[in-house]
Amino acid sequence: MQRRQQIEQETRKKISDPYDVDYFARKHGISSKDAARIINLHRSDRDSADRAAYHLKGSC
Repeated sequence: MQRRQQIEQETRKKISDPYDVDYFARKHGISSKDAARIINLHRSDRDSADRAAYHLKGSC
């Protein structure tokens, strides 16, 4: 039981880790400045950050 709890905690931590700014910028083809701003705004919500980058890129 204790090992299972440890694995669940490690999994939660990995899911909630914020994006790396350079990786995020390359992934979406946006500037590092824009990527940092999006990541700071959306924190660990990767889906929201991805949608924001998609909309930013689409508006240019």
